[in-house]
Amino acid sequence: MRFTTTHIEGVVIVDLDVVSDERGSFSRLHCPEEFAAAGHPFVPAQTSLSRNAEARTLRGMHYEAAPHAETKLVRATRGSIFDVAIDLRTDSPTYLGWTGTELSATNGRALLIGKGMAHGFITLEDDTDVLYQIDRMFESGHGRGVRWNDPAFGIVWPTDPLVISERDAAYRNHGADG
Repeated sequence: MRFTTTHIEGVVIVDLDVVSDERGSFSRLHCPEEFAAAGHPFVPAQTSLSRNAEARTLRGMHYEAAPHAETKLVRATRGSIFDVAIDLRTDSPTYLGWTGTELSATNGRALLIGKGMAHGFITLEDDTDVLYQIDRMFESGHGRGVRWNDPAFGIVWPTDPLVISERDAAYRNHGADG
């Protein structure tokens, strides 16, 4: 695996080392020792799958409130997404900054998103599946979100959403009262 840091501390692009032969290919998706050796210790406690029927489906921007914050490793196992992380750590030099990258079944890329980040994506193809590995068990009632198109973040999405949940559409801008 190859680890590329982004301009936001705690958000890392993880690219696969692919071994190919006449049978096809093989790649290691996660190895706790490799992550730790690269300075990014991560051991998943839970794995989840998001299935998305239509291109331009937006999910986000979600996070878990402290002390229930999560680190997650996200990858597209079918189709493709534009994946985004927003830094919500008030003591961070990149507070309110964002980073995004395309994750696809073809490129095999993953995004490691540390605690204190909001996360979301928009699908770029129909029938896109997104695999999440998360470092803690989900506990209901701690989920939060911020608006996907909040000008405070200035995210440059590759396309506008066609499908978005009522919950995600109703999130308020960051810092808005309520």
